[in-house]
Amino acid sequence: MGRAIGVIGAGGWGTALAKLLCEKGNDVTLWCHGEESYREIQQKRENRSYLPGITLPVSLKVSRSLKEAAGKKETLFLAVPSHNVREVMESAAAHAQPDSILACATKGIEEGKLITMGEVLGEIFGAASKQRHAFLSGPTFALEVARGLPAAVTVAALNEAVGRNIQETLSTQNLRVYTSRDVVGVQMGGVVKNVIAIAAGISDGLGLGLNARAALVTRGLAEMTRLAVKMGGDPLTLSGLPGLGDLILTCTGDLSRNRGVGLQIAQGKKLGEILSGMRMVAEGIKNTRSVYLLARRLAVEMPIVEQMYRVLYEGKKPLEAVRDLMQRSLKAEIS
Repeated sequence: MGRAIGVIGAGGWGTALAKLLCEKGNDVTLWCHGEESYREIQQKRENRSYLPGITLPVSLKVSRSLKEAAGKKETLFLAVPSHNVREVMESAAAHAQPDSILACATKGIEEGKLITMGEVLGEIFGAASKQRHAFLSGPTFALEVARGLPAAVTVAALNEAVGRNIQETLSTQNLRVYTSRDVVGVQMGGVVKNVIAIAAGISDGLGLGLNARAALVTRGLAEMTRLAVKMGGDPLTLSGLPGLGDLILTCTGDLSRNRGVGLQIAQGKKLGEILSGMRMVAEGIKNTRSVYLLARRLAVEMPIVEQMYRVLYEGKKPLEAVRDLMQRSLKAEIS
């Protein structure tokens, strides 16, 4: 048996990671919050709520106990929604080994403090623990990874040895893992792309055409890069898998929940109606407010993000948002 690994979060991405890690011969325990998903995995070897049709290895352990999932593990993978990270990991921290490596696959900004998941984990585990933390991001739909289709991701860590550790742990014939030391850029790419994907869904839903979508993706990348650089990230990171790669996938893929939200908004649905009909979390909904407020705090110009905030939280009509974006004052593309 390989490494002792805990995966915290049995949504689509956490389940896909647990499957991959288990198939590589590791001793994997998947923590599941919901009773229904727990029973499905335990009894049917399938997480029908989040990864229907994917058979999970018999050797995969599933538990509703954080002590069992986090205790005595060499490595922990975190894959719960961003708004649950602090609560869940404060509980898990009581059981985790002091020298465990923690790989965060959650993408988001904590709403109250407007801080990254890395900063949240630093507050929970202590500043010294940041040398054992890694952050995973890139263009990956969980269902395709679970099916073993080719994909590539980036893992960022301040400590190069930790980055290489996670790189080796995750790499397979069908998942190529690159390393980076830009923990800020890798995290922020995974956050802002969700907001731009909602905008792309609205654009597609309104029938604005492929030109409009391409413009949104490109200018969305510019906004993403401005914010990440302001926070200390490397602009080159945003031209890679965690930035441009993830942005393209989320803005164009039919499996994108955030793009799906935009499509429903274009149909005239209200945010509350959309949320009530969703089982899986579309991080872009909360990300929109967090990124908008963070951009204002840091004085970073993000017009697409601002318009998405107006549409989602102030009831602005999507076509009015399009008009205001198109009629902004003229300027140089790169300044």
